[in-house]
Amino acid sequence: MERTPIVSDYGSNYGTASPGYAPSAAAVPAMAAAPAAGTNAPSAPPASMFDNVPGYEGTVAGGGGGYLPPPMPTVPMPVPESGPAQPNWHIPSITEDAAREAFVSYASSKCCYSTGPAKDGVITSMEPFNTYRYRLETFTESRSTEWSQEPFTNQPVDAFIQRVPGPWEVAAQTPAFFQESTQNIRVPYTSSVKPCHMCLGMRRTPCKECAGCGTKVCWVCNGTGFRQDNDRCMHCSGRGRENCNWCSGRGSNDCQTCRGKGQLLVFINLKVQWTNNKEDFVVEQSSGLRMESLSKVSGREMFRDCQYMVYPVMGFPDPAVAQASERLIREHQSRFAQTARILQQRHTIELIPVTRVTYSWKEKSHIYFVFGNEMSVKADDYPATCCCSVM
Repeated sequence: MERTPIVSDYGSNYGTASPGYAPSAAAVPAMAAAPAAGTNAPSAPPASMFDNVPGYEGTVAGGGGGYLPPPMPTVPMPVPESGPAQPNWHIPSITEDAAREAFVSYASSKCCYSTGPAKDGVITSMEPFNTYRYRLETFTESRSTEWSQEPFTNQPVDAFIQRVPGPWEVAAQTPAFFQESTQNIRVPYTSSVKPCHMCLGMRRTPCKECAGCGTKVCWVCNGTGFRQDNDRCMHCSGRGRENCNWCSGRGSNDCQTCRGKGQLLVFINLKVQWTNNKEDFVVEQSSGLRMESLSKVSGREMFRDCQYMVYPVMGFPDPAVAQASERLIREHQSRFAQTARILQQRHTIELIPVTRVTYSWKEKSHIYFVFGNEMSVKADDYPATCCCSVM
């Protein structure tokens, strides 16, 4: 026996199986009169359409239901493992030759800079201001639901054939840890068919250009039927109106919501989002180099630990890093565990080399900075610049 699609109406049983046969939109003639422009038709199914589905109460269009809190674990949570052995935190300073080579490369890259100070300036002192960057990453999975729709073209209809799985029971393909991704999944056993709420199942909607009339005022004669010389307007044949180009004079167009099908497949869409929540802490250093410069360079990785939950860093020579580690781990657990499932954490410590170089050029003292693995240079008071203009 052929299965009849489950068709729901706009009443209180919206989204539930309706026994018997419902009027089919396929029986509506293609040229049936469209609803009048002022028809008080619903703009969308009611917001409570899925309130009778356990676990999906409050699901509305556009994901307005918010994120779903993860269920309580049925097995004990994994205990963080002991952190790896602490490395040797001693980092040697850069050499004078390396500092000069970086400075010459920097000056050569500037079209208005003479390389004289970089090549011939006398380096008088080099002060290391190495700083540390602590980074905590918490990889989470969050889930939210919304009702979705698409034109009905005989897709499978499975509403309430079996129990609807809960939002966190629907299987999803988890990406590699710390790789952000989004997956949209049609929740099984929630798909039902309804008449299109925009065209009321009639497949067509009034043309917005001509307000459903099929004609518009002639732009040549401005609706008079005659031209300025009192000759009959040839553009509209004296009618004063012309056929609407948008609807070819029919007064209506295919409904954009159902694409002229007259029916919609309505279902719950589950949005699964994997997010890498990353936060940095950089130890303040008094070299005079602005902190934003450090965000553009990489450092030398000194420490890395990755597991379900990480321990705060212990025994670090700079107490500010250890304090930041403890604070950020506590904040991430509190912030993300309420609305998402924490899958993995990772924290690293990079040493960003910063060297302040003082040099003499033409009996005046100047400074520049060499920092990061990239040996970037910052020299705000370079002494040999000129203004260039292109003629």
